[in-house]
Amino acid sequence: MQQPDELLKALKSYSQKRVLILGDVGLDEYVIGQVRRISPEAPVPVLEVEQEDLRLGLSANVAQNVVSLGGKVTLISVVGPDSGASKLKELSEKAGVGWEAMVVDDHRPTTRKMRVMTGPHHIVRVDYELKKYLSPQAEEKILNEFKRRLPESDVVILQDYAKGVVTEKVVRTMVDLCHQQGKMLLVDPTRANPGDFYKGCDLIKPNYDEAVLLAGLNFDDLRENPNRVEEAGRALQKKTGAKQVVLTQGKEGMSIFEGAKVTKVPTRAKRVFDVTGAGDTVIAALALGLAGGLDLETSCQLANYAAGVVVAKIGCVPCELSELTEAIQAK
Repeated sequence: MQQPDELLKALKSYSQKRVLILGDVGLDEYVIGQVRRISPEAPVPVLEVEQEDLRLGLSANVAQNVVSLGGKVTLISVVGPDSGASKLKELSEKAGVGWEAMVVDDHRPTTRKMRVMTGPHHIVRVDYELKKYLSPQAEEKILNEFKRRLPESDVVILQDYAKGVVTEKVVRTMVDLCHQQGKMLLVDPTRANPGDFYKGCDLIKPNYDEAVLLAGLNFDDLRENPNRVEEAGRALQKKTGAKQVVLTQGKEGMSIFEGAKVTKVPTRAKRVFDVTGAGDTVIAALALGLAGGLDLETSCQLANYAAGVVVAKIGCVPCELSELTEAIQAK
């Protein structure tokens, strides 16, 4: 484990590294207020709205974390011809995330998630989305963008939220091109697909539940096994062929699987208000660290500190480099 002063020096590796991200994007909407009474119309709380907010969600949140941590980013995804896309574009450009590689599909809506909250507590979430794989035409467009942008990138993230952008053809093409051009491919998977869907990636970053499902294991068989995390990680290594598995475990930190070696990295969160978007921050920090030549353990240490910063906030928000620096110094 690196000491704080060594980690601070390691942060310099983030600077100007270019990350190429392909995955689902979405607009996060927050409606926040106070609940003081129950509706006379039905046994539900009445929210007196005090604030509304729009934020970058899904892969767009990963992208803004790359920028806020000092890197550069190219984001490839699909949106609809609607107001959600217009708002998403405005927020992206404000955050320093370019829109030039975005594909518009006339037959899909832009994914939106509306969270209705009082304080840090969620009352309800409303999703506007179409969970359906892309048309062959849209698929071809994003792959053409990927082929065009890959040579100028230092590392690649495949960010799958199961909204339909990440198809089997997209995965296979990305794996083949990254191998051909010597680019490291990091995958943030969805539990909706089996592990071999991502076969050929260099690194995969699931949480424990995702790892169990991706590896095709049974929760009941693992429940009483004291080595269940290691069993899940090993099984996923075999299923995906990934050289590295970073298995996140919330308050338990991370377990890193590299070949036969397993390393535990403790969590750095001092307080937790909302875990939304923490995984996005982790994959962004990992990508920048590895692109900058850091080893995986050091990259994971920095990613854990970054995640500790964002879980102390509400909603999808990026970790700023200055905040990460302060968190490390506070240790």
